[in-house]
Amino acid sequence: MNQRDQQILQIALPAIVTNITVPLLGLVDTAIVGHMGDAAYIGAIAVGSMIFNLVYWVFAFLRMGSSGMTAQARGRRDMAEVMKVLMRSIAVSLAISLTVIILQVPLREMMLWFIQPTADVRQLASTYFNIVVWGSPAVLGLYSLSGWFIGMQNSRVPMVVSMMQNVVNIIASLCLVYGLGMKVEGVALGTLIAQYAGLAVAMGLWWHYYRRLLRWRVSLWKDKIADWLMFFRVNRDIFLRTLFLVAVNLYFTSAGARQGAVILAVNTLLMQLYLFLSYFMDGFAYAGEALCGRYWGAGNREAYQQVVRQLFGWGVAMVILFSAIYIIGGMPFLRLLTDEPQVVEASRDYVWWAYLLPVAGAAAFIWDGIFIGITATRGMLLSSCIAAAVFFVGVIGLMGSMGNHGLWLSMVLYLATRGVVQTILYHRSYSM
Repeated sequence: MNQRDQQILQIALPAIVTNITVPLLGLVDTAIVGHMGDAAYIGAIAVGSMIFNLVYWVFAFLRMGSSGMTAQARGRRDMAEVMKVLMRSIAVSLAISLTVIILQVPLREMMLWFIQPTADVRQLASTYFNIVVWGSPAVLGLYSLSGWFIGMQNSRVPMVVSMMQNVVNIIASLCLVYGLGMKVEGVALGTLIAQYAGLAVAMGLWWHYYRRLLRWRVSLWKDKIADWLMFFRVNRDIFLRTLFLVAVNLYFTSAGARQGAVILAVNTLLMQLYLFLSYFMDGFAYAGEALCGRYWGAGNREAYQQVVRQLFGWGVAMVILFSAIYIIGGMPFLRLLTDEPQVVEASRDYVWWAYLLPVAGAAAFIWDGIFIGITATRGMLLSSCIAAAVFFVGVIGLMGSMGNHGLWLSMVLYLATRGVVQTILYHRSYSM
C-alpha cells in the first residue's frame, strides 16, 4: 500500500465509522418509543426525525463548503485563512440556526402540512419538534466544525463526537423516559442533550488539538468583500445542488407511494441498500475533499492527480465489493428487514435494480469529494441540475409504460448522469 492509499484510508475509515453511527441516534429514539405501547409514538418520532433530516440536509453546505476551503488554505500554509474559514462558517451557522428558531412555528406547520400525518401523530410530532428545534445551533455549529476538521485531514474527531453523542443520547433518553416517566418529551430532550454534548466535545477537542492557531488572530469585520463573496458563492452552489438532490429523493418516495403501500415498502427497503453503499463511498469522498483540496491549494499537480487516481481505484474496489454483496445477499438482507410476504415477493421483481446502484452511483460520490475539495462547486451544481432533468424526464417518459421499473431506471440514469457530467467537467477544467 503506497503513501496516497494510506492518506486516503486514514481519513476514509474514521469517516465511514462516523457515517454508520450517525443513524443510530434515530434508531435509539425509535427503539425507546417502540416500547411505549402506542404506535403513534413511533410515528411521531419518524415524522419529527424526517422534518429535521430534511431541514438540516438543506444546510449541509456548512460542512461541505468548510472542508474544501479549509483544505486549500492548509495546503497553502495560510493558517490565518484556515481560521477565517472556520469563523465565517460558524457565524453563518449561528445566523441560520437563530432564523430556524425564530421561524419555528411556520416551519413546523409547513412541514407537517407537507407530510400530512394523522391527528394523534401530528400532536406528538409537534411536541417533539418544539423541543428538538432548540438544538439547531448545536447541529449546524457541529456541521461547521466537522467540515473544518475534515479539511484539516482529521476525520477522527467527528468519529469520536458521533460515538459520544450516541452514548449520551442512550443514557439521557433512558433516564428521562424510564427514570422520570416522560414520553415523547423525554426522547426529544435526550436528543437535544446529545446534540449540545456533541458540540461541547467537538469544541473541547478543537481546543486540545488546535488552540495554537489562536495566534493568528482574525477579525471577520476586516475581511475583504471578495473573501465573503467567495465563501457565499461556494455555499450557494452547494445549497442549490442539495435542493436538486432533495427534490429527486422526495419525488422518488412520493412516486412510489402513489403506486400503493407494497411498492412504497419495496422501494424504501431497496433504498436502504443504496444508503449502506453511501456510508462507505462518503468516506472516500471526505478523503477527496481533504487531500485534493490540500494539494490543489499547494499547487502540487503530481500529488493531486495521484490522489484522484487512487480514489477511483478504491471506488472500483467498492463497486465490485458491494455489487457482489448485493447479488449474493440482497434478498436475504431484505428478508431480515421485513417478514411481510407481499413485500418480500414483490421485492424479487425489483431487487436487481439494487445491483446497478454501486455501478451507477460510485463515480458521483468520488467526484463530489474532489469537486468540494477544489471548490469547483459550480460543476457540482451543473451536474446535479442536468441529472435531475434526466430523472424527471425519465419519470415522465418511462413510468407510464414501465411502472415502478421506469422509476428505478430514472433513478439509475440520474446517478450515472451525475458521474458522467462531472467526469467531462473534470477533464475539461479541473485536471490541473
